[in-house]
Amino acid sequence: MFTGIVTALGTVRALTPLGGGRDMRLEIAAPELLGGEDRPPPVLGASIACSGCCLTAVELGPDWFAVDASAETLAHTTLGTWRVGTRVNLERSLRLGDELGGHLVSGHVDGVGEVIAAVPENASVRWRFRVPPALARFIAAKGSVAVDGVSLTVNEVTDDTFGVNIIPHTAAVTRFGLLAPGDAVNLEIDMLARYVARLAEFR
Repeated sequence: MFTGIVTALGTVRALTPLGGGRDMRLEIAAPELLGGEDRPPPVLGASIACSGCCLTAVELGPDWFAVDASAETLAHTTLGTWRVGTRVNLERSLRLGDELGGHLVSGHVDGVGEVIAAVPENASVRWRFRVPPALARFIAAKGSVAVDGVSLTVNEVTDDTFGVNIIPHTAAVTRFGLLAPGDAVNLEIDMLARYVARLAEFR
């Protein structure tokens, strides 16, 4: 489990095809995530959210870690488009007693959305995204959504689009400072919405 509060920006440093090229091992440089005195470094098998996708650390270096992504993950997230140099939002999994600053995020990406606009609004930027039609009903105004692993509050919803405001701090410490209209992003809907919808199917 995660909170959607990004704690470091990593950089893809190597890609190695696995399983006949269908799967992929990704090495991610992340000195800020792996160092520090407030928390020991992750161990093999640790869960790390990589731009919203929960992945398992299968190899660790002094300032990098490696994860394996299956063909399923590559096909249904943005990971299949990552290249050497791609910047990645990173968050380590929650520990009991950690501050829950965002909302509960599982790291299970529900779909890929598209940036359709980024317009300055006062001191922040209003971002708008288009979502797959199957996910649109799960996103509600003033509800929560994770975009590339960043916990955000939905400002407005119109059909298959929604908007959020990004303050300068968030843009500086996440991939939002690098995104532009047309870019793809990983989306995770609020898990409460997912279960309420499932229960409603059995009424």
